[in-house]
Amino acid sequence: MMQIIVAAAVSFFVAIFLTPVLIRRFSAEGIGQEIREEGPKSHLRKRGTPTMGGIAILVGITVGYVVSVIVGLVTNGTGPGVSGWLVLGLTLSLGGVGFADDYIKLVKGRNLGLNARAKLVLQLVIAVIFGILVLQFPNSTGLTPASTKLSFIRDINTFDLKIGGAVIGTAIFLLFIYLVISAWSNAVNLTDGLDGLAAGVTGLVLSAYVVMTFWQFRNSCASDAAVSCYQVRDPLDLAMLAGAGLGGCLGFLWWNAAPAKIFMGDTGSLALGGLVAGLSVTSRTELLMIIVGFLFVMEVASVVIQVVSFKTTGRRVFRMSPFHHHFEQGGWAETTVVIRFWLLSALFAMGGVALFYSEWLTGSGI
Repeated sequence: MMQIIVAAAVSFFVAIFLTPVLIRRFSAEGIGQEIREEGPKSHLRKRGTPTMGGIAILVGITVGYVVSVIVGLVTNGTGPGVSGWLVLGLTLSLGGVGFADDYIKLVKGRNLGLNARAKLVLQLVIAVIFGILVLQFPNSTGLTPASTKLSFIRDINTFDLKIGGAVIGTAIFLLFIYLVISAWSNAVNLTDGLDGLAAGVTGLVLSAYVVMTFWQFRNSCASDAAVSCYQVRDPLDLAMLAGAGLGGCLGFLWWNAAPAKIFMGDTGSLALGGLVAGLSVTSRTELLMIIVGFLFVMEVASVVIQVVSFKTTGRRVFRMSPFHHHFEQGGWAETTVVIRFWLLSALFAMGGVALFYSEWLTGSGI
């Protein structure tokens, strides 16, 4: 538990003190956010607000996790697990894609940044590398960071993504990993449209993962042979990383809350999406993540519904999508939308944790 607290605390303080440094630097350099003309008119006043604040979140997560690993080595001689490093690598890699997109848009003066194809190709490459690596590095009992089985709260033994031959099965598994990573990274990116919304919602999702992965650590099959124990490699490292992510989001939120002094940009949103995706894969909770992060699902669904409806019928279901803008256009204040979405996200996160815990109480795995 101490390592998780250390990871969260260090990440929080790094983010909260580094963010104003970035604000001053980016303001001096004139690196500010462009606002879409077709967006809510109330957002035009935000033009020029510094962005790429996700750098502070990523530095906080990295430093927080590394310090917590060192604390573990010093206090009990326990070395870091490979799962944490793999998920951290995924987070930083997607953050790099986001940084390239932000840099091209803001520094090079190209409005669109990375084009959609380049962004998807980079996400595919990162997902394939991550998918290959998470099936390597077995521990003494043969447990790898991820499995080829689809998972809800545990692996679903009747649903193996690699059934169908070695080559075909591997391709299906890697495609699944790509869908998970691209879906969650783009979902957080779509949610990042109001002051404090994405940081707050992601923080709530990560707080749920702190609880669940720590519970997996306390009830790991490596130390507990009970029927309800968890077959997860390195759950403590995952809890430390989730704690570091939570701390980074909260430290950044101090400056990102309305009226935002800085935005996280694609640097932060793609990275945070990769973090929650990686945690879901390595903690064997890919399907449970849909419930825990259902606010993100709602945001993506609103965009899909809007596009399909307009292309097929010529009519729009929402005033504007993603649907947090729908409520803004309906007269809700931006802070009202954000706070109510936080409340919804908290309910979804608590619902996911409740399902997770109730499954453990039954003592039966899927």
